[in-house]
Amino acid sequence: MLPAASPERPAKDQGRLSRVLTRLLMKRATVTANEALTQDLRLVTLEGPALEGVAWQPGQKLQIAMGSAFVTRTYTPIAWNPSAGRVCFLGYTRGDGPGSRWLRSAASGEICDVFGPRTSLDMAHLSGPLLVMGDETSIGLAYAATHQDPARNVTACLEVGDVHTARQAMADLGLSHATLVARRRDDSHIADMEAALAAAAARGASFVLTGKAGTIQRLRQNLRKHAIPASRCITKAYWAPGKTGLD
Repeated sequence: MLPAASPERPAKDQGRLSRVLTRLLMKRATVTANEALTQDLRLVTLEGPALEGVAWQPGQKLQIAMGSAFVTRTYTPIAWNPSAGRVCFLGYTRGDGPGSRWLRSAASGEICDVFGPRTSLDMAHLSGPLLVMGDETSIGLAYAATHQDPARNVTACLEVGDVHTARQAMADLGLSHATLVARRRDDSHIADMEAALAAAAARGASFVLTGKAGTIQRLRQNLRKHAIPASRCITKAYWAPGKTGLD
């Protein structure tokens, strides 16, 4: 884990320590593609010798330094080719934070520093059919889960701002088994997600809940109503309004 920057440490010392951590812990990579699937969803490809021979499992995370080892943003790789030293991930440009600015501007040939892959969500131990629930930030995970075991029944239920563009992006990625629920300001749409959850619970499914912290909390409470044991559910809050640093 990268250490947190101390507010008492002088900026000069932070810069020196950041360079040391970058050199010791991070891998140097080059952006080779940054494709806009929708206005807000980007498919980014990184390549480099440091990415070769890497052992990666779907569900693991990759952190990218935003100019400093102390400021990183986290993404879920959808594919990692250790022979070619190539990794692809989806990034969602939500707001105007460092990650969103980087996603919008990263051009082919740009150098970046990455940390990982690291353990995040271990989906391999979940039994039965799998339902991935979340939002636009969960599409990469849904892709990874689907391709981890092509024979497994994997579906997704995602809250999105624009159903049409999200459906097109997922079709471009070959993700056809997904229910997309239009997000409403009053969160009334979560009732539709809870209905999908109930139907999956009746089929004996396991669950992966990611995305917005508030939505995860509601869905987790609903799982308890259906007596779903903890062994059949894993969760990870990717973001929450007004908060940074979640991964």
